[in-house]
Amino acid sequence: MDIRNIAIIAHVDHGKTTLVDELLKQSGAFRENQAVAERAMDSNDIERERGITILAKATSVEWNGTRINIVDTPGHADFGGEVERILSMVDGVVLLVDAAEGPMPQTKFVTSKALALGLKPIVVLNKVDKPDAEPDRALDQCFDLFANLGANDEQLDFPHMYASGRSGWCDAELDGPRKDLTALFELIVNHVEAPKQIEKKDEPFSMIATTLGADPFIGRILTGRVETGTLKTGDTLKALSRDGEKIEQFRVTKILAFRGLAQSPIDEAIAGDIVSVAGMSTATVADTLCDPQVNEPLFAQPIDPPTISVLFGINDSPLAGRDGKKVQSRVIRDRLMKEAETNVAIKIEDTPGGEAFIVSGRGELQMGVLIENMRREGFELSISRPQVIFQEQDGVRMEPVEEVVIDVDDEYSGAVIEKITGPRKGDLVEMSPGGAGKTRIVAHVPSRGLIGYHGEFLTDTRGSGIMNRIFHGWTEHKGPIAGRRQGVLISMENGTAVAYALWNLEDRGKMFINPQDPVYTGMIIGEHSRDNDLEVNPLKGKKLTNVRASGSDEAVRLTPPVVMSLEQAIAYIDDDELVEVTPNAVRLRKRYLDPHERKRQSRSA
Repeated sequence: MDIRNIAIIAHVDHGKTTLVDELLKQSGAFRENQAVAERAMDSNDIERERGITILAKATSVEWNGTRINIVDTPGHADFGGEVERILSMVDGVVLLVDAAEGPMPQTKFVTSKALALGLKPIVVLNKVDKPDAEPDRALDQCFDLFANLGANDEQLDFPHMYASGRSGWCDAELDGPRKDLTALFELIVNHVEAPKQIEKKDEPFSMIATTLGADPFIGRILTGRVETGTLKTGDTLKALSRDGEKIEQFRVTKILAFRGLAQSPIDEAIAGDIVSVAGMSTATVADTLCDPQVNEPLFAQPIDPPTISVLFGINDSPLAGRDGKKVQSRVIRDRLMKEAETNVAIKIEDTPGGEAFIVSGRGELQMGVLIENMRREGFELSISRPQVIFQEQDGVRMEPVEEVVIDVDDEYSGAVIEKITGPRKGDLVEMSPGGAGKTRIVAHVPSRGLIGYHGEFLTDTRGSGIMNRIFHGWTEHKGPIAGRRQGVLISMENGTAVAYALWNLEDRGKMFINPQDPVYTGMIIGEHSRDNDLEVNPLKGKKLTNVRASGSDEAVRLTPPVVMSLEQAIAYIDDDELVEVTPNAVRLRKRYLDPHERKRQSRSA
């Protein structure tokens, strides 16, 4: 059967997974009466809740005798480690762009990787049926983007189509019949080249592992594209590291191929096809699986270095062990090492004491998803404020810079520009009208300056602003950047918070807790209205007497507390604070719970 391997690239929420759903339905991958969940490719619980793609996943459809292997890539740069490996498996890319928003930062990140690999793009302008759609402008922006990313003449001469993924149609003309996706299927078959590997089917077998999975019945599974030769169940293979060292020799117990959303066992894999292989015990991502007579490993695409690090430690608060069952540092370390094995964008280091671990990755969202997965699995952790990773280049200290694209109402643009170019040391690159009373701002801001800024940004724009960011490069260290401006309210007692005490504390600042929540000494219960920290007593009840006065005994009316998500809490804390994460709670606390130790540390600092 003829084969085509493609990846679908899109920014977050531009309709990529919805389009893949329609491709599966219209190719006959589902039965007429089969019940299929919306966004079928988003199999992870967090992916479904947040509406984002985190893990790169492959699927396969058949169209008029051609098998099209489709890879759904993550739309967020924090999960870019998935993208760089996956693109080495395909021969073409479909770039999906919202006709109203145009190409966005995450689109730029993945597209630059695809163009560097020499892949030929197909541009699909999605959501052209939206009232604010401007497909011609979006198409011009795509051409400019490709030119800026150094595309060659063949890549710049890209075909484009107009689509509505939700409605299930795609046409070469804007005023086409709008019936189905036939035109897109035909363009993929005609424009994307068949895998060149098919010509090497008589050579010894080799493939490079791009994703790692596990099955409770067949064990470790490595997925990749067969580069040379053919493979049959029962064949003996060896695994080579990137340096060419032999890792292990094993017998192939099962070969799985993608058929629709499921993986089906097959007897033989041929060069050019994307398959999963089982039977190995230690081989992992970026290793070469090959015939025993092959001695040279295949080239593994290098991964961009991490830009931030977070300290994962045990939960040593007075409330430790009440919610989660996995609290020991040994168990936490095993889980982090397992994550690092499957996610090459994450690096794990032990601290000298062995009680905490430095986890380095791409961004706050990537860390937040890892922590969220761990808390759902029953772990309790304490998490530090993210720290930017610096580099030394020719004796000069360099720090990472991110490109920030902001769409904001015109009236708030001044406040946003003042914040990112002033205290956060950013450089304004571009400012242009975005239509419908909005302004688009593009700036290069140090990663340090963006930690904790998102909440402040939403406040400044009254919740109407949209901010997208992506790693841009390295620049010379820009000097100190001020952190959080406000101090915090710290509990000085252990016990249960009392409504009367919180009511009296409302003049001091915003609360983070509800009445009847457990508190302990050193726990942060609110944000102070001034710039200094203040220790308060949230347990202090009302003194009762026999005298009753009119109006003094009315029910206490409390302002609703500020409830932070996990990512907001991690971005909010300062260097001397931690986030306590359990399966049922996210709490903020000082790093040193004992008040005397806190004062001693602050004096020494």
